Amino acid sequence: MMKLIDVTNNHSELVIEQLENTNANFIKVFSLGPTTVICSGSSMSKDVILLNESRAIKNSEINFVLKNILDTTIDNVEFIYAPNIVELSIPVED
Repeated sequence: MMKLIDVTNNHSELVIEQLENTNANFIKVFSLGPTTVICSGSSMSKDVILLNESRAIKNSEINFVLKNILDTTIDNVEFIYAPNIVELSIPVED
């Protein structure tokens, strides 16, 4: 069973840097087992980055994040894949 653990307080430098240098108005960092999940939001979009330095991101992890963080399905999500990292982005509806 997968479980998200909020580890934002352990990544204060990352949070401060992102808030200062991007248009994000919030940053949250979670542990999903060996995968780090970084969530951010702005007035234009909600973005989630899944990062695992030792292996590729699993589809089950992507689906878990879609359901439990973004509260959406795959239909309106933009995906960017790279080795060991996946970025999910959905536009914010007015």
